[in-house]
Amino acid sequence: MEAVTGEQLQRLFRPRSIALIGATDNSRWSIYTFDNLNTFGFTGPIYLVNPNREIIHGQRAYKSLHELPEVVDLAFVMVSTRHVLSIVQEAAALGTARFVLLTSGFSESGPEGASLEQELLSFARTHELTILGPNGNGFINITDQITPYGLPIAPPLKAGPVGVVLQSGALASAVLSFAQAHAIGLSLLVALGNESMISVTDVVDYLLEDETTHAIALFLECVRQPSELRRVAARARQLGKTIVVLKIGSSDASSRSARAHTGALVGDNVINDVAFRELGMIRVSSLEDLLTTAGLAGYTRPLPGRRMGVVTPSGGACDIISDLAQEVGLEIPDFAPQTVERLQTILPAFSTSHNPLDVTGYVVVDPTLQQRALEIVATDPNIDFILYLTTVEGSREPTPETLAILLPQYDNLSQIISAATCPILLTTNTCIDLPTGMRMVVERTGMHFMAGLDHGVRALGKFAWWSDQKDIVSVPAPVEESRSIHPDYIPAAGSWSEMQARHILQQAGIPVVPGQLATSADEAVQAAREFGLPVVLKIQSADILHKSDVGGVRLNVASEQEIRQEFAAILQRVQQRQPDAIIEGILVTPMRLAGNELLVSVVCDPLWGPILTLGLGGIWTEVFKDTAVCMLPVTREQIPDMLCELRSAPLLQGARGQPRVDMQALCEVIYRISRLALSFMPHLSVLEINPLLVHATRIEVLDVLITWQE
Repeated sequence: MEAVTGEQLQRLFRPRSIALIGATDNSRWSIYTFDNLNTFGFTGPIYLVNPNREIIHGQRAYKSLHELPEVVDLAFVMVSTRHVLSIVQEAAALGTARFVLLTSGFSESGPEGASLEQELLSFARTHELTILGPNGNGFINITDQITPYGLPIAPPLKAGPVGVVLQSGALASAVLSFAQAHAIGLSLLVALGNESMISVTDVVDYLLEDETTHAIALFLECVRQPSELRRVAARARQLGKTIVVLKIGSSDASSRSARAHTGALVGDNVINDVAFRELGMIRVSSLEDLLTTAGLAGYTRPLPGRRMGVVTPSGGACDIISDLAQEVGLEIPDFAPQTVERLQTILPAFSTSHNPLDVTGYVVVDPTLQQRALEIVATDPNIDFILYLTTVEGSREPTPETLAILLPQYDNLSQIISAATCPILLTTNTCIDLPTGMRMVVERTGMHFMAGLDHGVRALGKFAWWSDQKDIVSVPAPVEESRSIHPDYIPAAGSWSEMQARHILQQAGIPVVPGQLATSADEAVQAAREFGLPVVLKIQSADILHKSDVGGVRLNVASEQEIRQEFAAILQRVQQRQPDAIIEGILVTPMRLAGNELLVSVVCDPLWGPILTLGLGGIWTEVFKDTAVCMLPVTREQIPDMLCELRSAPLLQGARGQPRVDMQALCEVIYRISRLALSFMPHLSVLEINPLLVHATRIEVLDVLITWQE
């Protein structure tokens, strides 16, 4: 997909004249779009085009574009699907180059609609047109109050630092309503529709260059261009702008990964989590969190740390905040002694001067108490930022008497925030719409209120993470010379047997438990004599991915007689359960003592490419689902951090008297596995080692699965 330039979007989002084509009093789309443009004071002419009406929406209508007194900057098209292309062709012939296509019935409706959309797109590309949609509601340029948008917009529109890009037109109005109810100022809202020409990343590019936009909220149903998303994410880091994303849809362990344990463990949703994290994008799970987090990022400079001071008038709120802070990784440190001493001079005797601070219900007697406490806490050296809980009255219209009390209080609070050396963030108790009086406060002071304790503290946790890593330059891991894999080794599709896979691991310098392939019981006995008893017997076939599922594995075989018996029994079981499998033989390996068993896997994700997964292995892999995941390539330095993410990490570090693992050697083995997987690209589907047996002095692959792309 060719990128649409910032100059094209600049002209699209700032038209000087607009034609509503297909306008009619019988369509709410038409009524809403016309009313929106007029309500918010569009300064240019609005032409209504309909061949069957002379008066529409109370003003003159034109029968065709040819009758218009000028060539319009923007054509907002609402005609039936079969007429859209001819209208675009007619407008383009007259000189109009920018279009919003409200009409549906294109690629979202099936192959026939997709063909129509492709024909439309080809014409637009050939004639250098810019098209938003089809099947989209349009856009709202809040900064300039230009609103060609097909659903109702309630005034006022508060301009501000958050840009919104949505792949869902239906949710755009809900997002806008939430922003309005919580006084989150927006710069631009775009409902993309089918993204036939203008993509998510095109609009993000535009918003990154827009001086009024400091944070970007994305609602994604799918990721169409991962490479472009990587690029704009890197650009956002350079510019210090935050991207917050709500990506819907989670995997049910898709078919591509059903051939390995890793698919059931990870799935697309976890991989998307990892991808967004590594791109420096904040991922959230609700519309409320999307707007609350983007609003916080838009109005607030980066947080200097995770140490949070809390000032509230409620002990219960302190408890809620403490629990949430622990959940999202924020610290609530003790106040410094001098802070405690100063607080004790102003707080009532029955209060306790610790963090989180409850100044108590005495604020009813002394309305200045909480703000005076805030001034003291703002000087505490143990605090990086402060969360200040403000109580919002009900939704009643404020009386002059109420405003006379309310406005001076918040004027003073605004002055305290401006004078403070650390950020002070405001939140309400619940996700309540801000009443009229509080919106007046926002307009007067410019202060921003997060939407309730739950969304607010979660937003702070996410924003603290972003602040920690925003200056980390995302540099690809250095690509060392990888061993080239001969094309003859790689089948067009399917899998390798373990015996084939073992050979290539050994070539790559990855330690593998010794083994011999036996095609008879005598050969199996001879192998056992070389290794020593007991041994493990495993069926070998490229057609059998999970050997234990077909009775193809026997552990701890302790005598030569038992080897002969089990050799025959394994073959019989496998032939009964999977008669079409081509059997190579039975692999004989020494039985190893119990140790730490790890899963090390690389799955080639269709969107993001090769993904490395580490986790607890053996029989516990799918029981505990204890994994750490990242995109390849990785550096040697990243692998210890991945291992430390595991809940089972203490097992590797000598917990409960267990021998400590040689972490340097373990990380080197994992690194070599990752490099081997990369050398197979783009042919590899899955390379899964489970288990990798780890002792204090020995690391060995006990089993390996390799499958190839179809």
